[in-house]
Amino acid sequence: MSDIPAHVVVGASGGIGSELCRRLVTRGPCKLMLAARDPAKLESLADELRAINAQATVTTRSLDATDSGAVDAVFAEATAEFGSISGAANLCGSILLKPAHLTSDAEFGDTLAVNLLTAFYVLRAAVKAMPNGGSVVLMSTVATKIGLMNHEAIAAAKGAINGLTISAAATYAPRGLRVNAVAPGLVRTPLSARLTSSEATLKASTAMHPLGRIGEPGDVAEVVAWLLDPATVWVTGQIISVDGGLSSVRAK
Repeated sequence: MSDIPAHVVVGASGGIGSELCRRLVTRGPCKLMLAARDPAKLESLADELRAINAQATVTTRSLDATDSGAVDAVFAEATAEFGSISGAANLCGSILLKPAHLTSDAEFGDTLAVNLLTAFYVLRAAVKAMPNGGSVVLMSTVATKIGLMNHEAIAAAKGAINGLTISAAATYAPRGLRVNAVAPGLVRTPLSARLTSSEATLKASTAMHPLGRIGEPGDVAEVVAWLLDPATVWVTGQIISVDGGLSSVRAK
């Protein structure tokens, strides 16, 4: 692999994705392929990143990551442009808070597609693009580690990602390819705005997190960036909680 890290960030224009990209470009020369559905948001982010680091090579591709062929094409383009890829992160996701008996087939299918299928497609494409090793980071949730009301669909999708992560870590460890996932609590992003904009909901969620606040995009992005870094070469098969203690600490 090249001495200059080259990463593919799927879901780059979201709250956590954009913050991850900012962190990656502040660490020195790098090559980034930014992929997401909205080309305007991608170009705006790319301009911002180039302004932060003129040495960064930043390219964008519009992508519906539920389309496996489109995901493969993005990784093929990144390989052709960068020569090699050292890391990939899938930050696609959705939030559906409904009990199982009120969740329609369409809602459940969409939850699986946006969360689980995108993770599988990105992992599969990354594995093919990184024959000499590297790092893949997927996105889980605190709801796979602690039972939370009305999280059945998203917990099912993200729980499958946990299984995907540890199985792939075992499969690809011999070639030096690391696979990990990050499991956040509630994070203040555009995706969660419906929850965080409600004073009552925000107050209740804040009280649930032992550290006394909900997450910010940078809290999660920093851990994803750490997992992408070659310095974490001995970390694989981990589901790392970034949740203010929600999954493991009892609030007072």
